[in-house]
Amino acid sequence: MTDGDAAPPGSLWHRNPALAYAAVFVGVIGHASSEFVSVLTGLAGPETSVWRFVLGSAGLLVFALMFRETRNLIAPLREHGVRIVLFSLIGVTGAYLAFHWSLDFATVPQVATVVTTIPIFVALVNLRINRQPISTAKWVSGIAAVIGVAVIVTGGALNELAGSGGQMFGIFLALLCAMLFAIYMVNMRPIIAEYGALRITALTLTIGSVALWALVGIAWGKWVNPATLFDRPPGEAWAIAVLAIFNTTITQFLWIGGLAAVPDITRGSYLFFLKPVIAATLAVVFLGTTLSPTVIIAIVVICAAVVLEANWHQLFGKQRSGPA
Repeated sequence: MTDGDAAPPGSLWHRNPALAYAAVFVGVIGHASSEFVSVLTGLAGPETSVWRFVLGSAGLLVFALMFRETRNLIAPLREHGVRIVLFSLIGVTGAYLAFHWSLDFATVPQVATVVTTIPIFVALVNLRINRQPISTAKWVSGIAAVIGVAVIVTGGALNELAGSGGQMFGIFLALLCAMLFAIYMVNMRPIIAEYGALRITALTLTIGSVALWALVGIAWGKWVNPATLFDRPPGEAWAIAVLAIFNTTITQFLWIGGLAAVPDITRGSYLFFLKPVIAATLAVVFLGTTLSPTVIIAIVVICAAVVLEANWHQLFGKQRSGPA
């Protein structure tokens, strides 16, 4: 630490990989409902993204300022200011504008399926930036998981993923979101390890949200005023609040911080494949949804793919191609 502060909250994750993976998993639980909560806001995608990240980043700033050891937000900017601003624009402004905008064109199943390719992009970016090889375990489990995700979010009707017209633009935006977030995560990981997840997540979300606010205001003419939140219809206001506090402040801290702390970022990101499994489980528990045999098989395939990747060495022995 360059400013003499004590270790920031979340630094324990770097000393205990099990806690880091647990943080990622809880973050995935928060991601599991983000598409659906976004739809409940009743807003167009670009405007939703501004509400979500302006309020969500404010929550993270308050959280960071509560602790003496994370209160100094200038130190990381002084040391890595250009890098932090650049990847905030890429991973927050760009990625989440693309995510919410995609829901204006593509269906929730289409967006959910395409965004769940984030682990694949993390592996590819990690190969390009850090020269970490993509092992056979990751290829096999990743492909199996993507197929399982496609089945589970479409209820087995894979033709639902075939977009036409405007839907193809939405699918492109969702793919862009996955790629931009992977670039952000791999490049910001060393800075998060140095200054802690809370400080850097608060900084990047704040910088990204300010740029997002200005971009949506200029391009779409939607100048969001957070003070008017509860002037909106109650259902929409509460959906925005949940999206900001739970799906952003809490989820982003755990997801980004956990990924930065796990020993293998590609393996940690593979937990994201469990997102549709968690969503399906919540639907069964709280909505009384009945899952078809095809979807149950897909859930088993996804879970097996994640477990297989984590235990590949024990099952098949160490490979020469790199870490599993």
